[in-house]
Amino acid sequence: MLHPSYTDLMKVVNSGVEEGETPVVNSRYSIVMATAKRARQIIARQSGPGKDNMDIPVISKPLSKAVDELYKGEIKVLPEKQESVEVE
Repeated sequence: MLHPSYTDLMKVVNSGVEEGETPVVNSRYSIVMATAKRARQIIARQSGPGKDNMDIPVISKPLSKAVDELYKGEIKVLPEKQESVEVE
């Protein structure tokens, strides 16, 4: 099980939303999709063209890193009209 929980992640993502506005993330599905997309970005960066996977040390799994980045506010989930994950 990943920590923090999805409810904690939803609170972090929606912390900048003013009262009365629609939350950026309002379901577990949205959190799962955002973290999965970020994990795929991390994997693509690690195994991009010309990179040998054997030379890259695995410190943490991509999904764990994506959840951690989201919880720390290092990435931002944008509304559906825009790109869903933005690295700051």
